[in-house]
Parts: sequence; C-alpha cells; structure tokens
Amino acid sequence: MQVGLGQQIEQSQRLVMTPELRQALAILQMNTLELSLFIGRELVQNPLLESPDPPREREMAERRESPFGREIQAEGPTLQEHLELQLGLALSDGLRRSVGRYIIGNIDDKGYLRSDPAEIAAATGVGEEIVGEVLATIQSFDPPGVGARDLAECLRIQLCRQGKLTPHLERILEDHLPDVAAGRLHRIAQRLKVTVGEVQAMVDRLKELAPKPGTPFGREGDNRPILPDVIIEQIDGEYLVLVNDGLLPRLTINRTYRHILNEEGAPGEAKAYVEERLHSALSLIRAIEQRRLTLHKVVSAIVERQRPFLEQGLAGLKPMTLRDVALKTGVHESTVSRSVAGKYAQTPRGIFELKFFFGSGVRTATGEEKATAGAIKPLIRQLIDGEDKHHPLSDQQIAESLHEQGIPLSRRTVAKYREELGIPPTAQRRRYR
Repeated sequence: MQVGLGQQIEQSQRLVMTPELRQALAILQMNTLELSLFIGRELVQNPLLESPDPPREREMAERRESPFGREIQAEGPTLQEHLELQLGLALSDGLRRSVGRYIIGNIDDKGYLRSDPAEIAAATGVGEEIVGEVLATIQSFDPPGVGARDLAECLRIQLCRQGKLTPHLERILEDHLPDVAAGRLHRIAQRLKVTVGEVQAMVDRLKELAPKPGTPFGREGDNRPILPDVIIEQIDGEYLVLVNDGLLPRLTINRTYRHILNEEGAPGEAKAYVEERLHSALSLIRAIEQRRLTLHKVVSAIVERQRPFLEQGLAGLKPMTLRDVALKTGVHESTVSRSVAGKYAQTPRGIFELKFFFGSGVRTATGEEKATAGAIKPLIRQLIDGEDKHHPLSDQQIAESLHEQGIPLSRRTVAKYREELGIPPTAQRRRYR
C-alpha cells in the first residue's frame, strides 16, 4: 500500500473589510438626518474638508414648505407636559406640587400610574394621605382616566366624570372585565340578573371609553422631524426618483492645505498629516456619492415593482423581497438591506418607510401572481365590516370567502391578519338584541 503526499493549490476570493469600505457601508445605512450630523462632525475634525455653503436656514425653511423635502413632525405637547401645565394651575402649594410632579413622572405613555402610593409617599417624604389627595387632583385632569392604576379604575374615572356610573357597570368593572374581553355576555347577564341585551348596551358604553387615555399624546423624543430620504414624484405619467440630499452640506477640499503637498520646504511630518487627512476626505466624498447612486438604484427598482401601489393604493401592493431587488439592481442583498434601513420615501400617496414596500405574498388560484398581506387585509376588513353583527363571520368562513375570490388562505393566517388589524374574534364581535 502506497501513501502519497502532494500539494494542492486552491484559489478563493474574500472581501477584505478596509476602513474605507467599513465607512462606506456605515454611510449607506445612515438616513439623511444621521448623515447630515456625521458630515458636520467630519467638517470639524478634518481641516481638509470644507463646505462652500453658508448655513442655509432660508433654504431649509423653503424646503419645509415645499413638496420636495417635506418634514413631518409630531405636534403638540407630550402627556407629561400636558399634565404638568394643569398641575401648575390646580395646585399652588409647593409641597403638593412637588408630589404631583413626582406622580406625573411615574405615569406611563398610556396614562397609567405605575407606582404604588406607599412608594410615592416614601420617595417624596410625605404621608399617603397627601399622596392620595394629589393623585385625586391629577385624576381629575385631562385626558379623562389619566393617573389610574388599572383598567377598571381608568374606566371608572371616565364614567364618574360623565355621570354614567351605575351599580351594574360598577359590578362589571369590579368582577367581569375578563368576561367582557372574552365576549361572555350571557355569563354576565346571569350574574347581574339582567337580559343579554342590557349587558350588550353596558358593554357598548364601556367601549366608548378610552382604555389608554395617554396614547393620543406624543412621547418624549417624538417631536423629531421625519425627513424623507427619497422623493418619488409623478411627472407626465412617469415616476421620478430623487435622492433628497439637498440639505446635506456640499463638501470640497481645502486648497490651502492641499498646496502643502506641493511645497518643497514643507516639513515631512506636515505633509504626512495632510496626505492622511486628504485620503480621509476623498474617501468620505466618494462614500457619500456612492450612497446617493446606490439609494437611487434601489428605490428605482422598488418603484418599478410597486408602481401598481402608487397608482391604486394597498390593493396594488406587490410581494417583494430584498433578493428581488438585489437581482434587479445587481447588488448584494445586504446592500439592499442597508439602503432601505431606517429610511423614508415621500410618494404621491404619502410618506412611507422603505421597508413598507417589502413583504411576502400568497399565491392566487391562477398561480400567475401573489397577493400581499397589505392587499389581503383590506379584503378581510371589508368582509367583517359587511357581516351580520348578530351572526359574525368565523375565521374559517372568511378563509372560504377569500378562496372564492381566488385567494387560498388558511384559517390560521386569516386569524393572524385579523389580529394585526386589531379586529377581535367572532365571539367578541357578536351583538345581542
């Protein structure tokens, strides 16, 4: 038996992650606001970079009013600001106002107090009686129901302010909210010794109340503007893609520093520094331009695929994956992912996050095309809106109805889409006479 020793040469290609490539990938993933801040920092740190444009407050103001580069900004105070304003008007005593501010600071975005009065008393150094008085004052503020410690108390506060809290409603709040959530109206009727129709009327009254009174208010940090990274405009029947980089500082190379490289008497140390800074500046300028070209290419492919959505709305939304766009544009899937991450497009139908346009679909009965979840959900809502409220459709019946329209969908998938629409199950939709 012979044992042979030999050598074999294999060739392989591997992408080397250079600092320049790492920076280019990071810049590709930035949205317009992030890139603007990044460029600002580079202008401070690299003396070879300069921006010929003065601060463009006027241009920024014009762009905010223009359909190109529109900023969308949450308006109005946060819940905490709204409550503190009322606190200042309701309480003049410094100690109670201080306790009130502490309580408001422990109210979450939904409007619920997440601290126990005993804990508040210990933290503020006052008695629980004072905490109770201040809390009662805050619970009288707008929005109704704010400062409650649970759902029952939240609804009770609202009913009291409306003068509609009856003994039966009090019983429901105290003992039967799980039954209301599960649609067990017959059980409630038996316990209260009333008709199912009367329970239905009381449940309807509860559904008119706000279970999360704080949600209409913005949260801390929600007032940051949303600046679209790309703008999709329809011109003469065609869709034009514009990368919204008009608010980014234009970058050029400082000539004074660049001349140092050509000076014979310049110290070698100075030349080495300028060379390094010049290389960094040019890499940044190239990376920003590459971002613009890649973003334009990727969004153009999205527009080509999703043109039916731009013209018809949700019914026209097509299934599309990162791989689809990668094949269309000739770039890697990870490049597509970085291009769309955290970015928004302004379209004739409004502003959408770019990831909105991606999603799998369900093949129709013809097998020629797929229907996306975005297109199917309105059909489910339409079926439920038109159902007999006394005999609501089951998920299986909805699935069968969609199948008749050429969209084969399992009962489980119907239930998933229904829940995502925020529509309760059959038992909770049933109305009683």
